[in-house]
Amino acid sequence: MGHLFLDAYHATNDEYYYTAAEKVGQALVLGQLPCGGWNYMVDFAGDRSLKQWYNTIGKNAWCFEEWNHYYGNATFDDETTSSAAKFLLRLYLEKLDVKLKPALDKVINLMIEAQYPAGGWPQRYPLMYDFPHSFDTDYTSFYTFNDDAIWGNIEFLIQCYASLGEERLLDPIRRGMNFYLITQQGNPQAGWGQQYNLELNPDHGRTYEPAALCTWQTYDHVIRLLQFYKLTGDRKFLSRLPDAIKWIESTKFAPDMTNGGKRTHAGNVEMGTNKPLWSHRTGTGVSDGHIWVDYDTTRLYGYGDNTILNTQLLWNEYNKVSALSPEEATKDSPLKISQFKEKKTPQQYYQLFWPMEDNANGYVTPNATPIPDEKELRSLLGSLDNKNRWLSKHEWTSDPYTVSASGKESNTAMHSDPVSAGWILDQSEQTYLSVPLYQKNMYRFISYLKSLKQ
Repeated sequence: MGHLFLDAYHATNDEYYYTAAEKVGQALVLGQLPCGGWNYMVDFAGDRSLKQWYNTIGKNAWCFEEWNHYYGNATFDDETTSSAAKFLLRLYLEKLDVKLKPALDKVINLMIEAQYPAGGWPQRYPLMYDFPHSFDTDYTSFYTFNDDAIWGNIEFLIQCYASLGEERLLDPIRRGMNFYLITQQGNPQAGWGQQYNLELNPDHGRTYEPAALCTWQTYDHVIRLLQFYKLTGDRKFLSRLPDAIKWIESTKFAPDMTNGGKRTHAGNVEMGTNKPLWSHRTGTGVSDGHIWVDYDTTRLYGYGDNTILNTQLLWNEYNKVSALSPEEATKDSPLKISQFKEKKTPQQYYQLFWPMEDNANGYVTPNATPIPDEKELRSLLGSLDNKNRWLSKHEWTSDPYTVSASGKESNTAMHSDPVSAGWILDQSEQTYLSVPLYQKNMYRFISYLKSLKQ
């Protein structure tokens, strides 16, 4: 929402939107932890209230194990800390508002402090080991690629280097990129896992995330390493990409394994055997639930069972990028300041934008929003209610927190059935204010206004 307000500010030059973005920044500063990062959420009622949430709703979120335990530290998972940091950086650079600089400095220092010497980052920091789930070790201290934890931190540091000019950030940036190289496995399984233990071996995450290699994570890493070549001009980032793509191809299913065309690969693949691994669960919630991983393809738990990967896209991009000389590849790299042609830097937000990534994963960005015509815009305006709101129905919901007469607490996760056949949708006619719907519609107007200025 903060980025949307700034995009609206640029499209309209209306200070109203800058003020709205400023309020987002103020909320983030209030929610910043003493270590400099952020948890998944901010409770403005204070720590006591947040602990109450964890002790009731959070601890009963079946298979959402990152919500089951109150750590009190920051998380890099889901780009939580890096996303907040990127917005604060952008907001600061709009007007160089000195009130934001202390919070920005705190999170930059956190990124540097939390990085392991090998170059990766843990899922959470400061390190804690007090919630092992069903394993002997708490995976939050592991090196974590999953959900762009490491990439989000690298991207933020690159943006800081490009806009703030802090050369001390070059070393953590380079070590972060090199971490991708040292964690790639040897042939014939030249892929990556989602998490790595401190011995740099692929290891478990949540109970349905086994110590395994991950096909879609490897797919994403190929894209990242192509980007690293375009950032640095160093061909070491290209050297083993063919091995990675060939490994993904080696795990592709025969037609009778595709679940009617819904999948091309398993998400997790066993190290050593190349066999697909599948997650299952039984029970009704945290108290009586059981999760296991095996080779059986029936009654699958819903994470990673339908993975579709197109390796031809990877080969096409690899061949295109590999054909570039280092000078051609880095002509617009923010790490090559002497070659950087963007006149807006330094002291203006630098957005790393990768069209292949956006197109491959279906991300919605201002740059990717089609320019609507006036008829569509009038229709959107006509769909506002009498309070100028866009309302939606049948949104995702979760089981409410309840305690039965016998004292049993309810499962509060969105997945309520044993095999997670689908999300829980509110079937009533209740209407909601939907942030994604608001963003989608607002970016149509922003896209139109931007087109008028071109």
